Amino acid sequence: MTRHALVTGAGSGIGKAIALRLAADGHIVSLAGRRAAPLEAVRGDILAAGGQAFVRDGFDVTNPQAVEQGITAAIAEAGEIAVLVNCAGEAPSAPFEKTDFALWQRVLSINLTGVYLVTQAALASVRRAGNGRIVNVASTAGLTGYAYVSAYCASKHGVIGLTRALALELARTDVTVNAVCPGFTDTPLIDGALDTISEKTGRSREEARASLARSNPQGRLVTPEEVAHTVSWLVSEKATAITGQAIAVAGGEVLGG
Repeated sequence: MTRHALVTGAGSGIGKAIALRLAADGHIVSLAGRRAAPLEAVRGDILAAGGQAFVRDGFDVTNPQAVEQGITAAIAEAGEIAVLVNCAGEAPSAPFEKTDFALWQRVLSINLTGVYLVTQAALASVRRAGNGRIVNVASTAGLTGYAYVSAYCASKHGVIGLTRALALELARTDVTVNAVCPGFTDTPLIDGALDTISEKTGRSREEARASLARSNPQGRLVTPEEVAHTVSWLVSEKATAITGQAIAVAGGEVLGG
């Protein structure tokens, strides 16, 4: 049976890779994000491959009204949401002493409160769909600490805490809740980190990229597709007993979860 998956932050990077993977698995995918153009491009790729997808632009995860409207429209268009993937996020960097309240509030609002708002709006539908799956894209920053991204680390630790709490609340239902925790991943999001490293250290972007790759014991950046394959498994029937977990996709950088 074809199932409906909604992916936030689906226009690029890890969200795009997840959307493509789920479509290839046979899901109808609602592509949620703020801007239409990148979502339409992803939809084009899905349609070209023989899949089904709908665009839900104007989906601002920090805006409760926009989230409610987007979820309602997605259900009307593609049926109950059986799979919810929260992937929208951002990762600005700054020393803690220069992390002003506006930066702190923005990062927490997108990365953590956004997961809360979208999940709360979609949960009734996920339960109605049966055998529901919720996957939150966190980060190794939710399992350990990194300098100069205190707001990001705090937000991702919060995502993992929320994941575990909700998993326990829903343990006696047929809904599972898990987090995936990518390490440094080769996406557009990492470009900002490379710019910051280059600016602060005087190293080239290539040198900055190499320094990030060295944090992975495998000596490389993770690919978005590797994260997407992990999500694909978590939402499958083979992962029914997996809930409340924070699975690192990081080449051994972080051990345990």
